[in-house]
Amino acid sequence: MVSSHKRREVARIPYMESDVSLMPHEIEASQVQHLPIVRAYADKMGLVEVVNQRVATEMEVDPGTIVLGLVLDTVSGRSPLYRLEEFFAQQDTELLLGKEFSPHALNDDTVGRVLDRLFEVGTMKIFTACAVRADTRWRLDKHSVHFDTTSMRVYGDSRLPEERALPFTITHGYSKDKRPDLQQFVLSMLCVDHAVPIWGQPEDGNASDKTLHTTILSEIAQILAPHGVEPRAYIYIADAALGTEDKLAALGDTLFISRFPATYNECARVIQEAVTHETWGEGGLLAQPQPTPPRPGASYKTYESAVTLDGKPYRAVVVQSSAQDKRRLKRLDRALQASAVTLRAAVQGAEKQEYFCRADAEAAAEALRARQTDSHQIAVTVEERPQDGKGRPSPRTPRQVKAMRYGLTSSLREHSANLATKRAEAGGFVWLTNGPQEGPLAHGAGEVLKAYQEQYGVEQNFGFLKAPLIVNSLFLKKPERIEALGLGLLLALLIWRVMERTMRAHVDATGPPLTGWEKKKTTRPTAFMMVTKFAGLIVLRVEQQRQLAQPFSAVQRQYLTALGLPAACCTTPSSMLPT
Repeated sequence: MVSSHKRREVARIPYMESDVSLMPHEIEASQVQHLPIVRAYADKMGLVEVVNQRVATEMEVDPGTIVLGLVLDTVSGRSPLYRLEEFFAQQDTELLLGKEFSPHALNDDTVGRVLDRLFEVGTMKIFTACAVRADTRWRLDKHSVHFDTTSMRVYGDSRLPEERALPFTITHGYSKDKRPDLQQFVLSMLCVDHAVPIWGQPEDGNASDKTLHTTILSEIAQILAPHGVEPRAYIYIADAALGTEDKLAALGDTLFISRFPATYNECARVIQEAVTHETWGEGGLLAQPQPTPPRPGASYKTYESAVTLDGKPYRAVVVQSSAQDKRRLKRLDRALQASAVTLRAAVQGAEKQEYFCRADAEAAAEALRARQTDSHQIAVTVEERPQDGKGRPSPRTPRQVKAMRYGLTSSLREHSANLATKRAEAGGFVWLTNGPQEGPLAHGAGEVLKAYQEQYGVEQNFGFLKAPLIVNSLFLKKPERIEALGLGLLLALLIWRVMERTMRAHVDATGPPLTGWEKKKTTRPTAFMMVTKFAGLIVLRVEQQRQLAQPFSAVQRQYLTALGLPAACCTTPSSMLPT
């Protein structure tokens, strides 16, 4: 939780010392940091209004304001549990929540009742309404729809009476966090336009990705309909779990891009075909920001082929990275080392043998040569080993050879051509798609690569949801409240991503980069960069008047401009600002 405090001594605020009219009044200071910016984006999305339209209560604080408080608490760097009463006891509630009230109105009982009501109404109904508002306000690009899942671990005993119908089961399952000792649930997510979430849902803790793919494919048309997306007007993008025969059958006519699982023989075939033909197209550089000499970044080459699976034709796009796949190269190096160790043992054993006739030695040499592998070959020669007679030879006569024996001399050589091919194949990946090459949804080989690259943004979203400063582990025992808390997390993520998208769109449109890490300019600002720039923002309040403890810096003003927000958003309650 971000710490803040109240200052009652006017003398501690130098530029206000001369204002005698302020002297009798109490001055309150709140370290608001970036929270007014988040609140401003929540207002643009109409978050409070959307929630209040759907969740009716007679509590002192309306449900929409409670949900806004949850969102602000989520992105504030809070403790593992939602403690709104403690958090807002040190904040300016009118500035951040639009109305002034006692922090006690946000106690755990009140929040718990709101969470129960959110679940009863339907968390996804509420989130969808907010996502549609965001889509309308910021005109999200929905031509590519990304799907992925992650596991969310839960501490404590979540068992409930068996007669209760649970929305999802918290249980042990495959843990993507490497914590099989903890119970968990699985979170599914759909994202568009650079990882902006438009749908998310908790699933059973032991649900498999393959099963969830089938479920989402049967429901995706209904999910996208509120956003005005027609069938076959988008491309569904997912990981390798989609590339199985049953999932490809479930896709039907849905356009998709997926990793081609290496378990298919066709995958290895098209990689080998690409390496053999050497007719690569340029995929370019995908790194953002642009690479620098110390960090040149990876460049990509593409090659397109065709495959047939279960009687259906697909496009297979092979991508080769200049950085190559380190895991595959390490695996290749281990295989190379194992091959060398095995063959050296065979060579050493063969060299110790002696043969009475050359024919036997030649036969043994041929057998040893045949033991070559894809990585190594053995070069073998037969050498004569003369056997001298007994006794000391005379200095005047040469040593007499009594018999001739034969042995083998060997050396290990790498198959340089084979290894060069294998190393080239190690940097190859294959994407499978049925996307068109012409028309509005056309994707060339390079565009397939770029479209799939955005899948990593979904994985970054999961990192946001599970980062210690954002969520930590969930301790609640009721799955209903966990699902409702998930709504708060998804709304926070939605706002987080929209802010990031807005800043990047501003830089792309206007040109001047923003100040990023270590005062370096960046064309790809992140929401977390913005957070660090406003870390010390303090608002002073005397009765109904507010002002900053220190004026905005030039960098802070740059970020406010990129976010499309007036400076007044940090000192003026939302009820007094235009949306």
